[in-house]
Amino acid sequence: MDSGPASAPRSCGLLPLELGDLPYHGRNIIEDYLGVPGLELLGEREWKHEVIYAVKQLQRSFIADYVVLGGGNVHRFNTLPKSIEKGQNENAFLGGARLWETKEHSRQLKWCVL
Repeated sequence: MDSGPASAPRSCGLLPLELGDLPYHGRNIIEDYLGVPGLELLGEREWKHEVIYAVKQLQRSFIADYVVLGGGNVHRFNTLPKSIEKGQNENAFLGGARLWETKEHSRQLKWCVL
């Protein structure tokens, strides 16, 4: 949860979303509460609660079976709810790059996630 939440739901195509700009708590945006500014504003205990709450809401919205939570501050969580697991930034970069891979000599996407 460093630079802000993002998502790339995919179904034989890519739809990148910048979730950090979603409205949150009145005139603020979600990134203000889930990123480093939120940690500084809320303190670690309340920040953790806010992160889990927001992730569960987004998980319901995307009808996701599970969520991989990453970023520089994921190490602050000793335990996570059943459907949320810790990820590593290195894996996020590799996974993100793979979403854009195309078949050899084609513009067709190599991966299709359903």
